Amino acid sequence: MITEIKNKKIYSTDVGHSYDSKKPTIILLHGSGQSHIVWSLTDQFLADQGFNVFTLDLPGHGNSEGPPLKSIEEMSQWLNEFIEYIGIKKSILVGHSQGCLISLELAKLYPNKVDKIIFIAGSYSIPVNKVLIDLSLAGDMEALNLMMKWGYGYSKQFIGGNPLQKILNSPREVREVLAVDLIACNNYKNGIDAVKSISCPTFFIFGEIDKMIKLESGKKFANMINNSQVHTIKDCGHMIILENAFEMREKITEFLK
Repeated sequence: MITEIKNKKIYSTDVGHSYDSKKPTIILLHGSGQSHIVWSLTDQFLADQGFNVFTLDLPGHGNSEGPPLKSIEEMSQWLNEFIEYIGIKKSILVGHSQGCLISLELAKLYPNKVDKIIFIAGSYSIPVNKVLIDLSLAGDMEALNLMMKWGYGYSKQFIGGNPLQKILNSPREVREVLAVDLIACNNYKNGIDAVKSISCPTFFIFGEIDKMIKLESGKKFANMINNSQVHTIKDCGHMIILENAFEMREKITEFLK
C-alpha cells in the first residue's frame, strides 16, 4: 500500500486487507537500517488473528521515499501523521529496537492514540557503540556484519546470509540510512521521562542472550511501567523478529487476546 505524507510516498504492507475501522489495528515498527521485510514471518500471522496490520517503511527505508528522519522525535511525529491519515483512532504499537523508542515517544506525545504497546528487544535508551557509528558514517559495509554479530544470539544463525545486506545494498545506503538511524537512537534522551507517562497495557519480549539490550537492563525498563508483562525467549539475541519469530508472534497474540 502506498500513501503520501507531505508529498513523500510512504510504503506499508497491509497484508492484502483493506482497513476496517471495526478491527483493532497493529502497527509494526522496524529497527535501525531495516524495512518492512523483517516482519515477513509476523504480519500475515497477526492479520489472520483478526487485526488490521500495517507494516511501515520509515521515510528513506525500503520502498518509502526519503530522506530518513534524523531524530526519534521526528519519527514519532511522522508516525502520528500516518495514523491520522489512515484514520486510526487507537493503535497497538509493536516496535523492535529503534521502533521501541518511536513507540515510547508517540505514547508520551499522544497517549490517547495508543491502546497497547509491545516492546521487542527494547529499552528507553539505546546507546550505540562509537565504532559502529563511525563505520556507518564511512559507508563501510563491515558495519552490517558488526551489527549482526552483535544482534544475533549466535552469529552462525544467519547462515543464509546477513539479512541487513538484503536491505542495505550499498555504502551510500549504509551512510545515508543506517548511520542516520544509529545516531538518532544514540541521541534520544526523552525515554526516561516518556516511560513515566505510559498507562496503557504493555508487553515486553526480550532475548535471553541479547548483547545490545542486556536482559537485566531490559527488565529494569519493564519494571518502570506498572502491571507490564514480560516474556523472555531462551537462547535468543537482539534480532528476535528473525531469530524466533514463531514464539514471538504467539506470545504477542496471547497478550492481545
